[in-house]
Amino acid sequence: MTSTILAFLVRLATGVRLLHDLPEDGKRRVYFANHSSHLDFMVIWAALPALQRASTRPVAAAEYWEKGPLRRWLSAHIFKAVLIPRDLARMRHEDPLGKMLAALDESADLIVFPEGTRSETGEIGPFKPGLHHLISKRPDLVLVPVFLENLSRILPKGELLPLPLMGQAVFGHPLAPPAEDETKAAFLERARDAVLHLSHGNLTPLPDEGS
Repeated sequence: MTSTILAFLVRLATGVRLLHDLPEDGKRRVYFANHSSHLDFMVIWAALPALQRASTRPVAAAEYWEKGPLRRWLSAHIFKAVLIPRDLARMRHEDPLGKMLAALDESADLIVFPEGTRSETGEIGPFKPGLHHLISKRPDLVLVPVFLENLSRILPKGELLPLPLMGQAVFGHPLAPPAEDETKAAFLERARDAVLHLSHGNLTPLPDEGS
């Protein structure tokens, strides 16, 4: 019940729409999006239908979500986040890719931000190799591009409360897996282009309920 109320409040605060039920094909999904705000994963999570939301886990920065009892409780009990440290020594010890693969093996879907860090300018930066590592290890993954609009203005960096502005989450059609002769760099550029394409309204978004 708590997660349902929180998802409703996130949609209410941002204007993001709730998707219709997504197909149950038994495949795991990875939603990948541009990154400009701490609201980003919450908006994608809140836009998903309740059934998919319950099995979807965001991949988020450990240093932010481990700070303070409320964030720790939300990340552990509501979002069930896969927390990834930015500190290199801790990263080597905790194996971020292994954590994400373990979540997928436990029948979770993931929300990831391939830029690796929030954009300060609103421009979508180059994608880091994590998305390619995931699809290389799990070729049957369904990769869903998502474009997030206006969230950095709704919750600017350093602010705690959202501003009364409208945002949007546009879910695109699944990205084709890497071709046999496609390089890692070419695949990552194609994945980034899929998000950019959504930002220009060039792809039909997934169906939503309009509210």
